[in-house]
Amino acid sequence: MSKITANMAGSVWKVLVAVGEEVKEGQDVVILESMKMEIPIAAEKDGVVKAVNIHEGDFVNEQDVLVELD
Repeated sequence: MSKITANMAGSVWKVLVAVGEEVKEGQDVVILESMKMEIPIAAEKDGVVKAVNIHEGDFVNEQDVLVELD
């Protein structure tokens, strides 16, 4: 199992994946907004989305687990 974490604190602007969806390495899965900038968060390896731990509008801290992959 692989965990995709936030690389900085910010608000979840957009969730781009859903549970059961296949993702490829480098594919954006979440877009955070911090200091009026959009920061895409990408999958580090191929997998299937097992869990989405956040919702649009949530605030996350650095290293919070956003998405889990199988």
